[in-house]
Amino acid sequence: MVKKTALTGLCLYTARALAQGACSDILVPRNPVPIVASGWQAQLVAGGLTKPRSIQFDESGALLVVESGKGVSRHRFTDNGGTCLHANHSHMLVELTQLNHGLALSNDGDILYASTAESVLAWSYNARQGAVTSPPRTLVTNMSNNDLVTRTLLISEKVRGKLIVSRGSAEANRDRAAVLSSGLSQIRVFDIANRSASESPYDFNTDGDVLGWGLRNSVGVAEHPRTGGIYAVENSVDGVTRNGQDIRENNPGEELNFFGSLDETVNVNASAKNNYGYPHCFAVWDPSEIPDGDGLGVGKQFAVEENNALTDETCESDFVAPRLTFPAHYAPIDLKFSTGGETGYITFRGSFDRSSPVGYRVASIAFNAATGEPVASADSKGALRDVITNVDNTQCPDKCFRPVGLAIDSKGRIWFSSDSTGEIYVLQRTGENSEGKFVLPEGGQNGDGGNGNNNGNNGDSAASTVFGWETRVLGWTALVGLGAWLSL
Repeated sequence: MVKKTALTGLCLYTARALAQGACSDILVPRNPVPIVASGWQAQLVAGGLTKPRSIQFDESGALLVVESGKGVSRHRFTDNGGTCLHANHSHMLVELTQLNHGLALSNDGDILYASTAESVLAWSYNARQGAVTSPPRTLVTNMSNNDLVTRTLLISEKVRGKLIVSRGSAEANRDRAAVLSSGLSQIRVFDIANRSASESPYDFNTDGDVLGWGLRNSVGVAEHPRTGGIYAVENSVDGVTRNGQDIRENNPGEELNFFGSLDETVNVNASAKNNYGYPHCFAVWDPSEIPDGDGLGVGKQFAVEENNALTDETCESDFVAPRLTFPAHYAPIDLKFSTGGETGYITFRGSFDRSSPVGYRVASIAFNAATGEPVASADSKGALRDVITNVDNTQCPDKCFRPVGLAIDSKGRIWFSSDSTGEIYVLQRTGENSEGKFVLPEGGQNGDGGNGNNNGNNGDSAASTVFGWETRVLGWTALVGLGAWLSL
């Protein structure tokens, strides 16, 4: 049965676009409609995917998606402007169940890279045909862990032919991360420009340059488009105690770390210069909850167990502190910069080890485009500006989208995946949002078109006011079988 439902907060179109009837048959979110910040518009453009993780556009403008446990799919859209897009063709590009997260394209767009927990694989790729044209070859190997299995991939645009690979910790044996030769909790850089297909794969533990280590799980890695500076967002540890006291609720904070640029003439293997503290030192988010924490502030490093060999002072002097710190358990997954480098966007997949769920959002950070530095100071608690959030985090994770991969298209629109719901959303900036204000929905709407529990109206039309003019969405149609159009 097809059902008419109200839509507010998710898809805020201009009056002109609505008058033209440019966007019809809008997909229905699985969960309650997210809230979009003032100055933004958003739309769900794909559903029915299998745990979509990293996403990237190819040279023809098609969207490539790692579907964890399935492979890499390719999607083309009819673009009616703004966020009005409709999928018109989708197919599996690579079918390989071991693929789980990482995705990248070569500088020329003719080689596709994807990762398993163990290896980085490469295929020759023809974007115009939308097909891989060679069997996979193994480029990097020896990366298996017991639980943190994502292997983020990034191809440098500033120094061509450099592949950056991030690998997390082995949680069952954290102390191994303190040994450089273990290869754990590290970001390494591999020279692939002069690597022939006949050569043996790189060994992650012994090859490549160590860009950073002492990093529990830096899933999101990005290169600033103007300066070439490399940043990564760090998922910090759960269940932390301090001198035997449980501080897990609001500490340690998640991190934004800076690693310099790949063209700097520095010894990137110099351990004293690029160790970020894990598994011994962590970033403070809430100083008031850390026992014996005199002198600690937001962004400072603290020792989980102070002793003669390790103190808060040695954490500060011997390890690299984060450039910014975020609330504990937010779980940052991806980081992308706007084309001009003035904004960084971060997906926060959300908590699982906290009494009250937090995270579950896409947020932005202001950067100085010329210097490539965040505008906020290192001790700031206000660097994040929310772009899209769930209606009610107390319902998370079961009734929430969980943002993962990010991509920015040629029109500057922000695309992101939600692995828990199998969805792809697109966001577009429509005005200034310096205060981070939101347009709150006047009428609640559950994603299944059923009875809303947000004390709103479930009628045939709904209205929202943006910058003084009213938009009205009439007869929003819920599609039956979101996955039907994804015939592969």
